[in-house]
Amino acid sequence: MSDHVMVFAPAPQLTVTLDQTNGEAEMHLHPGGQGIWQARMITSLGTPVVLCASLGGEIGQVLEPLMASEGVDLKVVRRESSSGGYVHDRRSGTRQEVADVPGHPLSRHELDELYNLALGEGLCARVSVLSGPGNRSLAPADTYRRLAADLGGNGSLVVADLSGEHLGAVLDSGLFFLKISHEELIADGRAANDSEEELVETMHQLHTEGAESVVVSRAGDPALALIDGEVYEVHMPRLQAADPRGAGDSLTAGVAAVLARGGDMPLAVRTGAAAGALNVTRHGLGTGRPDAIAGLVDRVRLAPIGADRQERMTPDQFAGRTNPG
Repeated sequence: MSDHVMVFAPAPQLTVTLDQTNGEAEMHLHPGGQGIWQARMITSLGTPVVLCASLGGEIGQVLEPLMASEGVDLKVVRRESSSGGYVHDRRSGTRQEVADVPGHPLSRHELDELYNLALGEGLCARVSVLSGPGNRSLAPADTYRRLAADLGGNGSLVVADLSGEHLGAVLDSGLFFLKISHEELIADGRAANDSEEELVETMHQLHTEGAESVVVSRAGDPALALIDGEVYEVHMPRLQAADPRGAGDSLTAGVAAVLARGGDMPLAVRTGAAAGALNVTRHGLGTGRPDAIAGLVDRVRLAPIGADRQERMTPDQFAGRTNPG
């Protein structure tokens, strides 16, 4: 099993952004979608990525060379229906949606081909990331359930950032790491509110249902991490945000990159938090200089919640606590 990551991205999108610099309009075309942004950050951190995706139509023809230029090992299933995309205008300084074309659901045959592709590549990878399809109708939850079961049951560490029925599906099969936001937990009816007590209880329930480790992002508040049965607040440096989107995907990517290199979960979470913190200082989603991320990792603190929650542990102290003797 190789020290690389397989990213399952069933329905990548073409992103078109209108911007303005020095009084002149600019147009930027990039591949987008959760799996693309995760793969981009994993690659930035120096971990090889195999990206498994489906592409079709005129949008797919434009997307393929853009995706190949990301530095990933691109594996594609051709589809008869069109891929999706969106157009955003941020010339005014705020992002405004001009158009959103989600694309068409994959056919049964296309799903079978994509499943076989992802399974074959994932079985060769230390870590498999199951990214969401954007619009949930594009790829059914059962595909995720089977992939999580087959990959996890054969030695690949399954990482997911999912919600709704797709989350329920992978929990049924079990996964090594789950990242989810508190808004998603509330929207799914898994958490009644955003109080710390409620979210901690929900995290333990997610662990009981099948997630080995869990991170819950909380917008402006410290994320919560469940590691080896204990819950920690993840304290990271506060940086000025250029674009708040993409922090969660970068966090998931940082975790996957470290796990693929054989790192432990505390280091993986700290690296993910650093990647997420740096990503919001940039306009490109899933981007960040690896040296800058490395410089932030030591500034991330994991603070245990409980009787000793006021303690602010350094990474060395945490290592001593989790690896006594």
